[in-house]
Amino acid sequence: MSATVDHRTKFPHLRQDFAASLVVFLVALPLCVGVAVASGVPAELGLITGIVGGVVTGMMRGSSFQVSGPAAGLTVLVFEAVQEFGLPALGVIVLASGLLQLAMGAFRLGSWFRAISVSVVEGMLAGIGLVIIAGQLYAAAGMTAPASGLGKISGLPRALVDAAGSTTALASLALGAGTIAVMLVWKRLPRPVRSVPAALAAVALATLASLAFAMPVDTVEVQGLAGSIQLPGLDAIGGLADVSVVGTVLAFTLIASAESLFSAAAVDRLHDGPRTEYDKELIAQGTGNVMSGFLGALPMTAVIVRSSANVQAGARTKASRVLHGVWLLLFAALLPFALALIPIPALAGILIHAGWKLIPLRSTVTLWRAHRGEALILVVTAVAIVAVNMFEGVLIGLALSVAKTAWQASHIRLEVTDKGAGPIEACLTGNATFLRLPKILDNLEALPQDRPIRLDLSGLHHLDHACGTALENWSARHSAAGTEPVKVTELPLERATSG
Repeated sequence: MSATVDHRTKFPHLRQDFAASLVVFLVALPLCVGVAVASGVPAELGLITGIVGGVVTGMMRGSSFQVSGPAAGLTVLVFEAVQEFGLPALGVIVLASGLLQLAMGAFRLGSWFRAISVSVVEGMLAGIGLVIIAGQLYAAAGMTAPASGLGKISGLPRALVDAAGSTTALASLALGAGTIAVMLVWKRLPRPVRSVPAALAAVALATLASLAFAMPVDTVEVQGLAGSIQLPGLDAIGGLADVSVVGTVLAFTLIASAESLFSAAAVDRLHDGPRTEYDKELIAQGTGNVMSGFLGALPMTAVIVRSSANVQAGARTKASRVLHGVWLLLFAALLPFALALIPIPALAGILIHAGWKLIPLRSTVTLWRAHRGEALILVVTAVAIVAVNMFEGVLIGLALSVAKTAWQASHIRLEVTDKGAGPIEACLTGNATFLRLPKILDNLEALPQDRPIRLDLSGLHHLDHACGTALENWSARHSAAGTEPVKVTELPLERATSG
């Protein structure tokens, strides 16, 4: 009896965490495999990242309920990296990204990621979602997708025509479409049925259908867990001297960190437990990516789908996410042959559904009605990712966000009061910066030169050096001969800058 009491005292929430870990495992399993296959790497590498995300990152401090693993949001970037640099380089890129995350966490930069414009993040996710959907439509038809995002989308009409004339492609598409249909209707089924995660049920049903009807579809290639691990070699490490590899490392770091910390903010809204410590969470993610990179696996992020499933399943401590990693390890070690039965079109259907959920259609419409500038940044970021690539698309979005902020910060207004007699009153309010200098001077120079003018600067919040000098020059030369010089009400000293 005392042993039972001691056991319950030491692990008071073991039953809830155990049950939650099984749910998260069932949600994570098809996603780990699907993300790996879509990334162009062996399926086992997705499981390795899931295992590390559970057992290693899951044990660390930061967020108690976030679950980490391979994410659909990095699929496009990983695929491009593998195609350009080769699979051996992937581990080194992920390892270097993890080290950067560790450094940022150590220097307490985690909270700065919360300052990234939401429009840029949602635009990034939308662009990723579009590329995932386009690419996985080819996979669902058993075809090879073009390399570029623009090529994937522009080539879809031709691919559909080709698929219509192929029995094999039509069977493959039917299986993928059936998988998506199961995902969509699963949440409307009775509660006992919905206790099985939709993704797992969809993949299981697709696998049974392909076996029962002997469908001519591609299945997952299996190499075995140990055979998939690739430790970093000297050649791959030397590749870090390549500027393009460094750019990919920075892209991995930026996107993985932003996605993880935005996920943490979302997960915190789902529970009343301890809040996320952002710097420690960044260190936990970095540690996981260092380990994943050392094993040659996929990059990891915190994943909102698994994290929300963890909270909703009743998890009480971090033990649930650690246990989910243990279940992934046991599955990969004891049942690897089960992976070889999974049809590729079923995984494509899972990822098409995931890609669609990344596109924020409702929030984009709402944003357009309230803040059209932010909505434009979202759309441009998404289009840039599709048309160019992930890294440059995100940089374009960030640049637009900074430019918009600078433009808004330089908002200025000139109010002119002319009572017909006496001096003309000109009042500047807002922020007088070099960005609006042409507009300011055009408006002031349009004032009559044969009338006395009083220029009131007391309503300015900020006056930079360029504007201050320009206003001094204008006031000195504006008045015509015989007219009273312009009188300036100076800006308070604490709001002026010397530049």
